[in-house]
Amino acid sequence: MSDSTVLAPSVGPAGASVLSPAGAAARRARQARTRRRLAVVGLVLLAAIGYLVYKVLTSALVYFETASEAVAHRAELGNSTFQIEGVVVPGSIRQERPGGTGALGHAPAGEPPADLRFIIRSGSVEVGVLDTGAPPQLFQADVPVVLVGHFLGSTDSFSASQILVKHSNAYIAAHPGRVKGPTGKVVR
Repeated sequence: MSDSTVLAPSVGPAGASVLSPAGAAARRARQARTRRRLAVVGLVLLAAIGYLVYKVLTSALVYFETASEAVAHRAELGNSTFQIEGVVVPGSIRQERPGGTGALGHAPAGEPPADLRFIIRSGSVEVGVLDTGAPPQLFQADVPVVLVGHFLGSTDSFSASQILVKHSNAYIAAHPGRVKGPTGKVVR
């Protein structure tokens, strides 16, 4: 007897289809395999969706470490890019142009910006900073800043690619006319 005859349904009373016992067992086995396959596919899809949700939520979080936290976590941070926060130490700001130092300001037209060196402090911890971009207008000593960048090599010196000056509406109210919006108009 071939497999096709074993699995072929037979016709019972009143034309109803009846499977032989071997055919019914084969059908149940196929249904069980199909259910297992669907369960595996469902679990894989569920895991993929969970992973995507995790990545979206964790990459959307932007946080910074204070200078003291960053130095404490120096080994874990390595040379990865992160944000560090601190207050600019008075008297530490130096702008270095090729051929000498200069006053804090923007580079003349056609010249690359000078390297900016300064120190930030958080608690009792100080971190030296090197920034090669142009500082924002509100950058000065005793101002809280958030820097985007990474530690240089195995040192505690920080290479910043962006300086963000932290200020609030209280700052704007205390210093009217100092903060300009994206359109160039003074924020009051």
